[in-house]
Amino acid sequence: MVSPARHQCLIYSGSPEQQLPGLAAQTLKKLYEHHRCVHLNSPSMLAALQNQLAVLGVDVAQERAQGSLVLMPGQDHLVNGRFDADRMLKTLEEAIDGALNDGYRGLWASGDMSWEFGPHKDFKSLLEYEWRLEELFHRRATLSGICQYNTDALPREIMRDGLESHTSLFVNETLSMVNPYYVRRPLFAHGNLTITNLDSAIEDLCRLGGGE
Repeated sequence: MVSPARHQCLIYSGSPEQQLPGLAAQTLKKLYEHHRCVHLNSPSMLAALQNQLAVLGVDVAQERAQGSLVLMPGQDHLVNGRFDADRMLKTLEEAIDGALNDGYRGLWASGDMSWEFGPHKDFKSLLEYEWRLEELFHRRATLSGICQYNTDALPREIMRDGLESHTSLFVNETLSMVNPYYVRRPLFAHGNLTITNLDSAIEDLCRLGGGE
């Protein structure tokens, strides 16, 4: 089974900038452990992340220059403005190989799901992508990361899918937990969790993480 701390989901409400201290702290930890760290997000969020890393004492320019820190404000993984799971998974696998070939212990990646899925906000393939991503985590033990789900930017059914498709929950830099709501793909259609159960859990996570 995948280590509970490798494929994580961050569920929150409110401004994404409120989550930067936790994400920056986790990035610092992974840099210290000699992982290549990749962030996929908007240019404004990545600029704010760099400031937060600098507050923690990270020499952002040096880490970027040597390839330890990779910031991806572009959306080259989109095809005609739409999310392409095959392309994204291929990019991730190539990034894992690249990190290992460059002498890193592994690849740690974090992305905002509303940004990753592009301007059309077509989320119908998100659950399938998360299942295939979970399979990638099983195959590649040197991959770890956090998928960011903002309740203010994503439809509620997508939030439920995100909750059920991750083995671990990231709350902040000091708190992660095994996800009791995780459902393995073969059992997903037969799950006994109600919409009320899932929505209540999402609200609890938002409060726990300091969301509005």
